[in-house]
Amino acid sequence: MPALQPARGTQDILPEAMRRHRAVIDTARIVAARYGYEEMATPIFEFTEVFARPIGEATDIVAKEMYTFADRGGEEITLRPEYTAGIVRAVISNGLTQNLPIKFFACGPMFRYERPQKGRFRQFHQIDVELIGAGTPEADVEMIALGADTLAELGVLGHCELQLNTLGDADSRQAYRAALVDYFSAHRHGLSEDSLRRLERNPLRILDSKDAGDVAVNAAAPSFDSYLTEAARDFFATVCRGLTALGVTYRLNPRLVRGLDYYCHTAFEFVTEQLGAQGTVLGGGRYDGLMKLMGGPDVPGIGWAAGVERLALLIAAPPVPPRPIAMIALGDAGEGKAMTVAHELRRAGFTVDQAYSGNLSRRMKRANKIAARAAVILGDDELARGSAAVRDLDTGEQIEVPLAQLKDRLAPFR
Repeated sequence: MPALQPARGTQDILPEAMRRHRAVIDTARIVAARYGYEEMATPIFEFTEVFARPIGEATDIVAKEMYTFADRGGEEITLRPEYTAGIVRAVISNGLTQNLPIKFFACGPMFRYERPQKGRFRQFHQIDVELIGAGTPEADVEMIALGADTLAELGVLGHCELQLNTLGDADSRQAYRAALVDYFSAHRHGLSEDSLRRLERNPLRILDSKDAGDVAVNAAAPSFDSYLTEAARDFFATVCRGLTALGVTYRLNPRLVRGLDYYCHTAFEFVTEQLGAQGTVLGGGRYDGLMKLMGGPDVPGIGWAAGVERLALLIAAPPVPPRPIAMIALGDAGEGKAMTVAHELRRAGFTVDQAYSGNLSRRMKRANKIAARAAVILGDDELARGSAAVRDLDTGEQIEVPLAQLKDRLAPFR
């Protein structure tokens, strides 16, 4: 019978990779806290409507990517494909719209059925921040600066480019959508099948297509800038000035879009060339219409999410954990004493590894395998004298230490 393997698109995160994951998440948590964001969590699964209503029943995410199933009670449940909708649902469910603005940080696993590739899995992890209840351009500046600071603390900002665009207000978007429909309808022969489907639902998504035919058609597509209202233009200009004042550099990308109607004004992505075709490591935007769409009050919001797996590939290797002290017990008396001595050392802050079988040679081999810094040897002779042998595994020097002085003598190896 063949050995069991993880399901396609999933991975076991072993200790070395886990240190990278933890470094990404812990760094983001610390930076978010500096900006006043408090940590929260939503369920890993929600009623399907939580995601289907805002994302759209006909989109690829809902139709092809979401893990949706009926539970034993007959409820239709979906494993969360992203965080924003669940957080907005939580704000509505818990009556938090009376305490705006709200700043939340969250992290955890997401699930999408898509083709696995470098840094992308069917179960993946995201860090996410949401600012709900602030509709000014200054909030957009703060949100982008928070993303830049997070990447800077991780040591990867220098490898990323901030791409920035405006999706305008509702009037701008309506006028631009109509212009795109007219333009793409006249060039249907050059569009891919995916883009032909998008033409009816969300034509803005055609602009970020990577299909060669779509790219050729997009080259002469109308520019959003021509359809911006004065208010939308002023909003975006304030965002750009704010980023410049903070020293956050960016490049305008008029093809950076969000296809869903509740997105508006600022859209942004931090992109790297170090991960191949899937270069976005952090992206977000303003979603002022989402709360109302989900049955809550008409409250603005903005947020971003970043893939932990992708960032983990970019960061420098985190420090390895402290080298442990190897507890080596010999004889019945040693075995009995080793447990209490190891426990006392751990409570004093030492990392202690204890083997439970084998002779001295075998246990010393294990100590070397785990790169132990020192070994504490408890044999019948040492215990009869109320002491332990302490061996420095780097130099080979060994001394006998009274048990009462063990913590002090091991301090250099902590």
